[in-house]
Parts: sequence; structure tokens; C-alpha cells
Amino acid sequence: MMTFTHETLPQRVVFAAHQMAERLPAEVARLGARPMVITTRGEVLPGALHYREVVMHVPAEVAERARKVTAAEGIDVLVSVGGGSATGLAKAIALTTGLPIVAVPTTYAGSEATNVWGMTENGRKTTGADLRVLPRTILYDAALTLGLPTELGVASGLNALAHCVDSMWAPRADPINQALAIAGARALSSGLPEIVRQPDNLRGREQTLYGAHLAAVAFASAGSGLHHKICHVLGGMFNLPHAQTHAVVLPYVMELNSPGIPDGLADALGPGGLARLRAEVGAPRALRDQGFREADIPAAVDAILPVVPAGNPVPVTAGNLTELLRRAWAGEEPK
Repeated sequence: MMTFTHETLPQRVVFAAHQMAERLPAEVARLGARPMVITTRGEVLPGALHYREVVMHVPAEVAERARKVTAAEGIDVLVSVGGGSATGLAKAIALTTGLPIVAVPTTYAGSEATNVWGMTENGRKTTGADLRVLPRTILYDAALTLGLPTELGVASGLNALAHCVDSMWAPRADPINQALAIAGARALSSGLPEIVRQPDNLRGREQTLYGAHLAAVAFASAGSGLHHKICHVLGGMFNLPHAQTHAVVLPYVMELNSPGIPDGLADALGPGGLARLRAEVGAPRALRDQGFREADIPAAVDAILPVVPAGNPVPVTAGNLTELLRRAWAGEEPK
């Protein structure tokens, strides 16, 4: 018998290429009159305060400075325009202020579709889930990804694919999450190669953005699985780049958890699966290329083991986790 409990998050989604400048003012006005735009881009919303201290992994001190600005300026709505770091900072502000967020993603990070926040302090990344940080509105404009370097777009898209994979066995995985994740994986596996072959063609970017959204919706409901727990520790402790770390670690987690991969995900990835996709898009291969040292593996293992989610398809031990990280560090070919 099929028995599960599924929760869907309330959110408005606007998907429209080349329409950010036209659509954004009205979407912001629905939620507030005094916006602060969090971005490293130029002038996004005329007349709004623009805040530009955006830092990877959202250091706690950066979040606190931004909160003080919102209070001093009487801000009543946040607008994040950028990748996961911009969205993450908006979430960190919303976590303590309750301010609504309009998210305009320029990568495939997916954070905009989740109620998950993360901050780093003293070399440790802490994450949690809270409805206050869920953006009220997402404005997806695939044209905004045209300036994203192809290699970063590939890493970001594989980060989105990791959301699909973790949704297969995360603590709250259910058939609805898995259906969304499989549809997301199918869109990502077709869109990412198109971005590499034709960087100026919006069709591949739209498919990838669409797949990233489905992946994030699935992930938000299913929760963090083994892959994300590993990557959050690596990012927080060693300040590794977020998307590239996910892209490197993903095949090794799939290798470990291969008994738990459903046929639907394998079908969505197509012939050759993840290995074919990674070769086709030129995915990053080794953690050592991202700044991770072999000598750091024991400390990483000690930090990851206590946060391994219950219900992982394969028991995680110090031994198999050490081997996973060693092979990911070296960039060995996954089996």
C-alpha cells in the first residue's frame, strides 16, 4: 500500500525570458514599497537601495551587517538578483526580520524555491528550514543566465541535479518528490548539453532553469540527503566553491548509494547516465582542483558522520566515507 505525507510550499512563480526589467517592479510592489536589492550586478531596480556585500556561504557577520542596514533604512521587501549567495543573504535577513523576498535567480542553484537557509560561522556551516526565508515570488528570466560563464553554468546545473538525486532518499522522500525530481533530471540532462553546444541559445537555458526549479521544489520537500550533508561540511569548513563541490561529489555519492537509485532516475539521465552527461558538459572532476587537501579528509569525515541522515540506502561508515572523499579528491573515475 502507498502511504506518505507530502507538503507543498506556497510560492508564486513567474517564468518569462527577457522580461525581468518589465515584470520586477510590479512583483516587488505586491509585497512592499521600500525594497533593498541584494546583488553584485548594476542598477537592477531604479530608485531602490542596492546592497552589494554578497559573500559565498553567507558568513554570519555579513548577514548581521545587512540586517542592520535593512533596519536603518526602513526596508520592507528584499529583492535578490544573482546566484545562491545573493539568495542566501536575503534568506539570512528574512530569518530574523520576517521580510518578504522576491528572488531573481541568475544561476541554477535552486535556493530560491526552498525554505532552507544556511550561514557559516567559525568554519562551520549551519543550515535549517523556516518558512520565513521562503521567497514569496520567484521571477525566472533565462536571459539573465546568458552572462554566466559556461563552466560555472555546468557546475550550477549539476548542483541542481544533486537536488534531484538527494530527493530519492532524503529523510522526507515520497513519490511526489521523486516524480518532480525525475522530471527535473530529465530537463537538466537535456538542457545542460545544449548550453555547452550553443551558449547563446535560450532554449537550453530555459530547460535547465525549469529543471532546476523542479529539482529544488522536490528537494525542499524531501530534505537534505547524504550528498548535501557532505557538501555543506566541505563548503563551511574549507571554503570550497559551492556549485563545483556539488558537481565533483555527486557521482561518488551515487556510486555509494547505487542500490537505492530508482529506475526512473536512470531513465531520465538517458543512455550512459551521469557519466555520459558529465563528459558531455566538461564537468569539474576533482576536489583537489577546488582547494581541498588530501590531509583534510580525516577532519571532514569526523564532521560529516554525525550529520549523515537516517534512512540512507547504504550504511555510512568512517571507512566508506573516507574512500568516497579520497576518490573525489583525486578525481578517480566513478565505477
